[in-house]
Amino acid sequence: MTVPRGSISPVTRGEDHDENGVHPLLTKDRGGQNMTITTTPADRSTVGNKQAVFRAPVPEDGPAVWQLVDNTPGLDSNSRYYYTLWFRDFADGSLVATVDDELVGFLTGYRRPDEPETYFVWQTAVNPRHGIPFLGVKLFQAAADQQVANGARYVEATVSAENKSIIMVLKQFAKKHSAHIETRVLFPSSLFAGSHHDEVLYRIGPLSVG
Repeated sequence: MTVPRGSISPVTRGEDHDENGVHPLLTKDRGGQNMTITTTPADRSTVGNKQAVFRAPVPEDGPAVWQLVDNTPGLDSNSRYYYTLWFRDFADGSLVATVDDELVGFLTGYRRPDEPETYFVWQTAVNPRHGIPFLGVKLFQAAADQQVANGARYVEATVSAENKSIIMVLKQFAKKHSAHIETRVLFPSSLFAGSHHDEVLYRIGPLSVG
């Protein structure tokens, strides 16, 4: 049995921060089962706009997501099989982002079996060369908001206490929903090999649509 590894990845790349290093909360457009984000590229030499489409993953996305995780510093990788199986069984809690049909980001999450009203965000990462500002923030927002719209009352994620950028995203999401945040060490570093950090749980809620 393979044990899943890795909490939310660091979101430290320039496209996910404003000039003050803060993640802004941006809106999204929904269309059918896909959500499309249209922005003007930061590189003004690029002609036209780029579109990021958010959609539910399929098993065929597994290898590309594995490669993205493998290329993301600080994010633990699982096997190709793990992501492929995850996208068969837990696609309804996950999203992938594509630009011109190229996978440039993903987020995996699920409803906790013992607490179905809680949505747990497990892993997320984006390709820093996609050219879409704030993609990592929008991906998190889209996944969490989708779950809240479908009845989730709490959103959870575990992060390192030093991961200030992800903590900022979680705090901004809580502020947007006027929700409380509870924090505690979910898994101490002693449970993991090497120099793994404590997994600090951030629990946001209760949440409601609107």
